[in-house]
Amino acid sequence: MAVAHALRISPGRAHRYNAAWFRSYAPSFMASTAPSAGTGEPPRLGEATDTQTGHAPAEGADDVEALVYASINSALLQGKLAPGQQLVERELAAAFGCTRGALRKVLARLGFEGKLELEPNRGAFVPSPSEEDIRATYRARQVVESGVVVTLCGALDAGMRRKLAAHVRSEKKALREGRVDEAVRLAGQFHLLLTELAGGPALVAVLAQLVARTELYKALFDPSKATSCAPDEHAQIIAALEAGHQVAALATLREHLADIEARVVRQARLRTGRDLKAVFADPAI
Repeated sequence: MAVAHALRISPGRAHRYNAAWFRSYAPSFMASTAPSAGTGEPPRLGEATDTQTGHAPAEGADDVEALVYASINSALLQGKLAPGQQLVERELAAAFGCTRGALRKVLARLGFEGKLELEPNRGAFVPSPSEEDIRATYRARQVVESGVVVTLCGALDAGMRRKLAAHVRSEKKALREGRVDEAVRLAGQFHLLLTELAGGPALVAVLAQLVARTELYKALFDPSKATSCAPDEHAQIIAALEAGHQVAALATLREHLADIEARVVRQARLRTGRDLKAVFADPAI
């Protein structure tokens, strides 16, 4: 699919998530969970003809949303989209061969997850975070995850240890096979698994949005497979938790997150445009 043609670079400014724009997408987003008349079942995605695109109902349309989400999410996590890049709704719908209603639900979901920034009357954009945005998100992760480590230290039972060890093996396998977006996803999931074991769904919901943001920052600014969130470091965290070494576990976690933050910030600075005064002071201009 010629998805690349549906992406345009937006003006050079930071785009921020706006709840008003998300609410404007709410009808199509909520429609996916509303029962179809007379059936009591959720409607199939793209069931009605979209008057904006003229698409007729597609067979297997309930799979379209998942396909579009997976494609856009993968492009984001592989660093294929530039900070500030616009995802043009009309052209994306044409590229994917889906209705604009279906596409809007996907964009709303990605916006809610913090992977896109949504603006009223403008559309969806790849985030363009400032250095302070990046640092603030990693600081929040440090606070939340330090509490998780303290809770789990010396408290891992056999079932927990098996789950964590299996997860690290999956991370290593994804890296060996060069599945970068899957390796990034699993790296974030390791931290969510720790949080689930420590505090359950409520705490996981808090951390999930922070992890989604940092996954995206890493993809945008430091997509190199060699510098991905290392499963070896995750294994070290598990070992310290099993041994009940709280100081070592906290130090490993903090160093682990701080190292990723430093790489992302360093690369983000390199992407920053030159100051206009410096540009026009250049005698070669």
